[in-house]
Amino acid sequence: MGITTGTTTVSISHGWYGKPVEAEEKLRIFRLDNDEITYAMAVTEEGYLLHAYYGARCGEDDLSYLLRVQESPFTPRILKREQASFMDGRAFEYPCHGIGDYRESCFMIMDEDGMSACDLRYRSHHIAAGKPALRQKGVSCIPATFAGEDEADTLVIVMEDAHAGLTVELSYTIFKNLNVITRSAKVVNHGEADVRLSRVLSACVDFEDCDYDMITLNGSWARERIMERAPLHHGKQSVDSARGESSHQSNPFVALVSHKADEETGEAYGFNFVYSGNFFAQAEVTQHKHTRFVMGINPYDFSWLLRTEEEFAAPEVVMVYSNEGLGKMSRTFHDLYRNHLIRGQWKDKKRPVLINNWEATYFQFDTDKLISIAKQASELGIEMLVMDDGWFGHRDSDNSSLGDWFVYEEKLKGGLPNLVSEVNKLGMKFGIWFEPEMVSPDSKLYEEHPEWAIQIIGRDLTQSREQYVLDYSNAEVRDYVYGMMRKILDASNIEYIKWDMNRQLTEVGSTFLPGKRQRELWHRYVLGVYDLMNRLTTDYPYILLENCSGGGARFDPAMLYFSPQIWTSDDTDAIERLKIQYGTSLCYPASAMGAHVSDCPNHTVGRTTPFATRGDVALVGTFGYELDVTKIPQADREAIPGQIAKFHRFNPLVRTGDQYRIGNLYADSSFDAWMFVAKDKSEALFTFVQVLARPNYPSRSIKLKGLDPKKTYEIEETGQRVSGRTLMNAGILVGTYGDFTSKTLYLKAVE
Repeated sequence: MGITTGTTTVSISHGWYGKPVEAEEKLRIFRLDNDEITYAMAVTEEGYLLHAYYGARCGEDDLSYLLRVQESPFTPRILKREQASFMDGRAFEYPCHGIGDYRESCFMIMDEDGMSACDLRYRSHHIAAGKPALRQKGVSCIPATFAGEDEADTLVIVMEDAHAGLTVELSYTIFKNLNVITRSAKVVNHGEADVRLSRVLSACVDFEDCDYDMITLNGSWARERIMERAPLHHGKQSVDSARGESSHQSNPFVALVSHKADEETGEAYGFNFVYSGNFFAQAEVTQHKHTRFVMGINPYDFSWLLRTEEEFAAPEVVMVYSNEGLGKMSRTFHDLYRNHLIRGQWKDKKRPVLINNWEATYFQFDTDKLISIAKQASELGIEMLVMDDGWFGHRDSDNSSLGDWFVYEEKLKGGLPNLVSEVNKLGMKFGIWFEPEMVSPDSKLYEEHPEWAIQIIGRDLTQSREQYVLDYSNAEVRDYVYGMMRKILDASNIEYIKWDMNRQLTEVGSTFLPGKRQRELWHRYVLGVYDLMNRLTTDYPYILLENCSGGGARFDPAMLYFSPQIWTSDDTDAIERLKIQYGTSLCYPASAMGAHVSDCPNHTVGRTTPFATRGDVALVGTFGYELDVTKIPQADREAIPGQIAKFHRFNPLVRTGDQYRIGNLYADSSFDAWMFVAKDKSEALFTFVQVLARPNYPSRSIKLKGLDPKKTYEIEETGQRVSGRTLMNAGILVGTYGDFTSKTLYLKAVE
């Protein structure tokens, strides 16, 4: 495993308008290899960095022949009159705008004379063991994956535009034991003049053909990350966000997969952007039926003024290759994020079983009500009470008080320390909700500092949920908000925070930034959020942080860098959650999915499902409750201790094991099924959910996955002993009675 470099010479011989041409061209070769994948590229004699290969591991051969340099009649060194034809057909690693490549570019600038062309050529490279942190001068934290010196190697190729005085450092990290390559780019202005960056994407991969399906995760509030799959066609197919967050509507994940790829077979190339703001991902089928895929910060309404010796670091793209279908792609993402992205004391820990009062009380609660819920919950084995929205300012509905992060004393008699103390006396932890990025027009903060809201001076501000967005590009705003949060956290024994963000950005302007930097606000806002989250997790490392954005609008890898879990969706209905959690699992591990058992009829869709099914579906996640435990039916209340015992027993397997998707509601809407299998294949948990019952043969034959074919497994619920080979090839019969019912089976390897 590692990174190799070398040089080779290729002979070029072809005719042009009847004139024979013979020449030789020297190429500098770069290869990134581990046991299963190879990534290859080369620098031509003219200094262009071209892509040669990405896929399953190749032999120790010179892959430069894949560049087709020998075939091209348009090689610039030989026929400069046809240089543009060369540019428009070559597989560039980091394509530029304005010099003849008319496909989607990664990089575009605007100089002081209003010129936008850029021509990047190879200048140098270096190799480092491990994975250096992604840094930018003046920025406190940019989320990215991490790896030790024995876990990964990193290649940095420095490209230069001599005319503009710019360098672009292209970073490639290959992991030793994972089929993962990460990509990022850093721009440095070494010139004498300012330059405006108008496009700085993070990665490009040019594919030889277009025989792929494109998988995306799309949706809206309460139906996030719904999988869509469609074949590529001529032209451009893209997903993006221009809302200031990664969004409910499109997730920063794309997979290009062979047409017949399924869970076990076929090629899959997965791409995920480690960023929480506006993103852009596009597959373009070109005139030659090649495919160019690009991903990075959305160029829409973006620009960045780069003064002399300043730098700009583009966030990271994670690339995963699998030649064993979508299942292996997903499990690779899961392992990478669990081990090389999520940090802190809660990284590898089982999370406490919590009860959140939101759907139990909404804004209508006081100290006595919360303590009554906590008393009943503690008797049932629930370990934490989370006080959601409504505890601050004079907040009795969602039309006031955001930004006033001090306790609503009329609602919480005796103050927050008293409430927390009483909950702690019950043997329970205490958690709290914040929405630190927002401000209500009806608040002391807005009354004193209306200029701190994102706005265009002179224009009316658009409200959403009667709130505005604070300008987190301004350090003074962040310091003030964080000061209020610290007073709350320092006064009481708070061990969990739910960080929410309930609206998108509009009238994107800043009273703080100068005119030349106004379009930087989209990105500076996100960097400001990272700064505050980094300070919070550094100062309070013991606090379990869960991210939320109106549900799942910021379920992205960058958030996992700060919080080990994210609220998956405001839709807690067990049946709706099947598709949501399926789509989420394509890229994100179960350990990151916030999942709760809620009351019925469900508050979002009005559906009634069995309490047991709600529990089984929520086990694919962090697990908790969102209901008034003092008011639910007695039978449901009595089921809670058993559900919690089930969580404690199986969560280590769910949290650390390999996930195998068996059912597929997109193909068969009548059932869903999945498995979690221990890394050593010693145990497995199988879950089956019958969405719609069927007559005649109520049982179904389900082929299990991920087991060791040579091992014998005992099914605990039946006592039956069956070989892994039989369970995977012949399957088991499983069924339940009625719609929306579920069943779990535990399998243990026996001698």
